[in-house]
Amino acid sequence: MSVLAAIATLALLIVVHELGHFAAARLQQIHVNRFSIGFGPILLKYQGSETEYALRAFPLGGFVGFPDDDPDSDIPPDDPDLLRNRPLLDRAIVISAGVIANLIFAYFLLVSQAAIFGVPDGVAYQPGVTVTQVIAKDSPAAKAHLQAGDIILTVNSEAIAASEDAGTAFKEVVEKSPGQPLDLTVQRGEETLALTLTPEDKDGKGRIGIGLAPNREVLRRHPQGVVEALSVGAEEFQRMTAIIATGFGQLIGNFRETAQQVAGPVAIVDIGAKMASSDLGSLFQFGALISINLAIINILPLPALDGGQLAFLLIEGVRGKPLPSRVQDGIMQTGLVLLLSLGVVLIVRDTINLEVFQQLLQ
Repeated sequence: MSVLAAIATLALLIVVHELGHFAAARLQQIHVNRFSIGFGPILLKYQGSETEYALRAFPLGGFVGFPDDDPDSDIPPDDPDLLRNRPLLDRAIVISAGVIANLIFAYFLLVSQAAIFGVPDGVAYQPGVTVTQVIAKDSPAAKAHLQAGDIILTVNSEAIAASEDAGTAFKEVVEKSPGQPLDLTVQRGEETLALTLTPEDKDGKGRIGIGLAPNREVLRRHPQGVVEALSVGAEEFQRMTAIIATGFGQLIGNFRETAQQVAGPVAIVDIGAKMASSDLGSLFQFGALISINLAIINILPLPALDGGQLAFLLIEGVRGKPLPSRVQDGIMQTGLVLLLSLGVVLIVRDTINLEVFQQLLQ
């Protein structure tokens, strides 16, 4: 059920994004002839008075189609309500509306989380450190079979005290032990495991390839009215957006070191399922996190993304006329192929890295 909840959340975010484009067009009386969730062969469809609504086989995204791109459309090419015939500002609103919809939806998910499950009211630290992620499949942590969600309780028989600085203390032990085996006691759900890993030597310091956080429980209380829920949602939205934007900056600035951390749809569903199984309220946070990620990714000036189309509009505004259609089509088609290829690569990689798949290979 947690996997289905994560998949449903991703599908909802795609619908929200495409609804943003669709609503922005229809509210401006711009013709829309297709609204599709997914790509590829049509599984289900409904023909409205003007728009075909479809669910397609590959749920890696979606699109809103306009008769501008349909050679079989019976709408005259000079119709003022075709998207291409609208002023730059009207088209920019339609193109950017998906990103705006994702950001607004993320904010209201965080407000809903605060209203339903309570607002943070302090933290209770517990012994150990939590593994937030295993960064690479060939890292010492992965070879020792550490997993995201594991709680490391002891290292070399020394208990890790309940503290805000527990992660820093554990990191210092690892850094001082390059090439030296470390015996760990790990809590995984109801199990207690004994694992051994050997930090690799990088510039004289030990590295094991994991993300860490203190083992803590966030205490919550019900908000004192709608205003507090809105305020808490805004603070969390700002914090989350800043962290995600910083992460993208690090990815662009240091791609070789951070590329392994890029997750595809399978890994995202796996993460969402684990969050949903541990705490239903975390599913709201997962949805907000992915929604903000979708917004930031889509606004990047890359072909086949909303940011790429906005870049075309910017060029048109500077030149006083758009780039030739064949140039735009060639760039967009190349970008779409590369984007879908990347999606397939990430799906294969993340599927192989799933715990269930790894168990089959052992």
